[in-house]
Amino acid sequence: MLKSLKKNYFLLISTFLILYFFFNLLSGQRGLISYFEKKQILNNLQNKEFLLSNQIKDLDFKNSLLSDNLDLDYIETLIRERFLFGKKNETIYIDKTNDTEN
Repeated sequence: MLKSLKKNYFLLISTFLILYFFFNLLSGQRGLISYFEKKQILNNLQNKEFLLSNQIKDLDFKNSLLSDNLDLDYIETLIRERFLFGKKNETIYIDKTNDTEN
């Protein structure tokens, strides 16, 4: 038995090294599976960054409407939405079926 192990020593070491590198290629911190997981996380973060930058641009635009040169139409729209304010003889209906943000 010992003689056969000595004979096949190179084959055994090669096999274990190949198996070791193969498993490390697939798993581990730098493995193939980890690569795809990190790629998915990167895509999610890029999408989130895009959405947040669009929200920032939208808020900057709304903030610019409320600066020194007031846009009275925009202020009227804000008052109507927030305080349910209307003019005389005006009826306001609130449809809560499609209310997705509040």
